[in-house]
Amino acid sequence: MTTAPLHCTAYIDGEFRPGNSQLTRENPATGEVAAIADRADQRTIDDAVAAAAGAFTTWSRTTGFERGGLLRGLAEAALDRLDDLATSMTKEQGKPLNEARGEVRKFAKAMQFYGEEAERILGQTIPNESTEYLSVVQREPVGPVAAITPWNYPVELIGWKLGGALGAGCTIVVKASEYTPGAAHLLAECAHAAGFPPGVVNVVHGAGEVGAMLAGHPDIAKVAFTGSNATGQRLFQTVSGVTQLTMELGGSCPMIVSRHADLDLAAAGAVRRSFRNAGQICIAINRIYVEQPVYRDFTDRVVDLTRALTVADGYAHPDADVGALTMAEIRDRTAEHVSDAVNRGATQLTGVQKHPSGGLFRYPAVVVDAAADSLLMTEETFGPAVGVAAVDSLDEAVRQANSVEGGLAAYLYTEDLGETMRIGRDLDFGNVAVNNVDAGIINAPYGGRRESGFGTEHGREGLEGYLQHKHLRIRHSH
Repeated sequence: MTTAPLHCTAYIDGEFRPGNSQLTRENPATGEVAAIADRADQRTIDDAVAAAAGAFTTWSRTTGFERGGLLRGLAEAALDRLDDLATSMTKEQGKPLNEARGEVRKFAKAMQFYGEEAERILGQTIPNESTEYLSVVQREPVGPVAAITPWNYPVELIGWKLGGALGAGCTIVVKASEYTPGAAHLLAECAHAAGFPPGVVNVVHGAGEVGAMLAGHPDIAKVAFTGSNATGQRLFQTVSGVTQLTMELGGSCPMIVSRHADLDLAAAGAVRRSFRNAGQICIAINRIYVEQPVYRDFTDRVVDLTRALTVADGYAHPDADVGALTMAEIRDRTAEHVSDAVNRGATQLTGVQKHPSGGLFRYPAVVVDAAADSLLMTEETFGPAVGVAAVDSLDEAVRQANSVEGGLAAYLYTEDLGETMRIGRDLDFGNVAVNNVDAGIINAPYGGRRESGFGTEHGREGLEGYLQHKHLRIRHSH
């Protein structure tokens, strides 16, 4: 198991290459140095893109069976390094070690899924008016891809892009988050061990300016981005007009609790999806609307479950429920959102006390009777706080849910089938989970609406986003 600070270098054309300047990432739980990464410059980016472009000529012509075999090999290589990858995530990002181990397993599952999908890229034949012609429609990879990935799920979210792009026959340059360079470096080692040809997988490190250099490179055919709305908007202005884009930008995710809900199930789901990974999830529940007759009963259950959560250093306590926050910005924003709600008449029922470790630890906050226009109910907190409000009807709940920017995921708890179908239809979100809080699974399409971005990851659609059509119209003799 890797315990010393990782030295993370660029991985380009099958080689690990040191750089001139470095960035340091500290463990948010302890303040100790977790990783040192060599920051990419323009030459590094040019070399990485050139390697991906050069390898594309050959890689794009490999069979899906060849690509699938290598992706399954990558899954095995990651599982062989499970504890190394998990340790790097916990020490860089803060999530508990057991949760980080689960993330590595989900990465492996994604590689296995796209390894299979690579073997099922199909075309079609189209009838012509004359029997002398045959039209064949083929699907081919779009070209070299830039993947710009966030820190909250630094292994899994690289995997979504890596699996779809490589399975389709694209090559890739990954710009990992500056907060989690070690996880990306170890994945590069896994790709190297799996035997991908040089230039097919490349990894560079750095902050936003490195991502902008990569996204704006003229030889990149597609940019796949996951991150904040503000960064996504800047990135959108960086790419050229002919570069394809997939953008997953998160948003403020609502949960609706009907008077016909199983309240124990709903409360458990609310606590899990509000506070898992310290709320640092793009599909975390930010705001909950509860029908008036069950409001107090539901909130009592949520408060009891939240108070029972263990908040601790995720490396020293691998089974902790909540680890350290990744950065001070999230701690401060969470405090601001809670304070704003309280100042507008809400009541904070949990998370008032300070954590004994101080620093970037924060007990999860449940805030009841939150005003509709409070920050907690209108903006994405991306931290361990959730607002709860009573509504007189489900129609009111839907109006409130749809009124806030972003349309990535929403949640509904009800045992009434009619309510399930009606509310499921009326919620303007790309993913709606009913009586569960797992809004995304690897074999179903996942993407947002409105301010939450565009394009699809997961599922067959996540691979098809890296393909383009070619019509081959053939005239042949009788």
